[in-house]
Amino acid sequence: MAQESILDAAEIVFAENGFHGATTRAIGLCAQANAALIHYYFGSKEALYEAVIARRSGAINDARRARLAQLHAAGDVTLEMVLDALLRPTITMGRNPVGGGASYARLLGHAATGTDARSQRIIGAYYDDIARLFVAELAAAVPGLGRAGAVRGYLNTISIGITLMAPTGRVQALSDGALADDDLEEVIAGAVRFNAAGIRAMAQTGE
Repeated sequence: MAQESILDAAEIVFAENGFHGATTRAIGLCAQANAALIHYYFGSKEALYEAVIARRSGAINDARRARLAQLHAAGDVTLEMVLDALLRPTITMGRNPVGGGASYARLLGHAATGTDARSQRIIGAYYDDIARLFVAELAAAVPGLGRAGAVRGYLNTISIGITLMAPTGRVQALSDGALADDDLEEVIAGAVRFNAAGIRAMAQTGE
């Protein structure tokens, strides 16, 4: 499908060059589509950039909501369960070439840390609702954790999740091969343990 091919190509080109460095010509070459077709489907480079974020964020956030619903249907929800529901869809998609892979990981990292109006608007539009949901879940899961602590806990967890989306091989290099970067379950479990400890520590200090 032409639209999907353009979105796939745009994801790669935006990830490699950033918004300003990417051109519709480069995206067209990658997608084997002409500029007129890109304009027909998306209108502008900015609209195409937003469409790339919208596609992947929608899939990630749908998976997060589904996991939360399953947890609540099953009974008591622990902090570790909430963190797994938050992190797993992000990290899994980032490590799946079919689901965007490293390209979306890089693109999301750029947008999430961007201080420009475009990045802040897009991240707010596609991630704020799910963020507020998980802030409430974190606060409910940890007695004594105030809203400020839940917000900090959410943001710290997301920051770690984004860095773990792409298997860079860094963990193997730093551990001299003792740790593997391709063990998805251990990557997620380690992130859950680390963030759970930090969030509980914030609750103990009254944040």
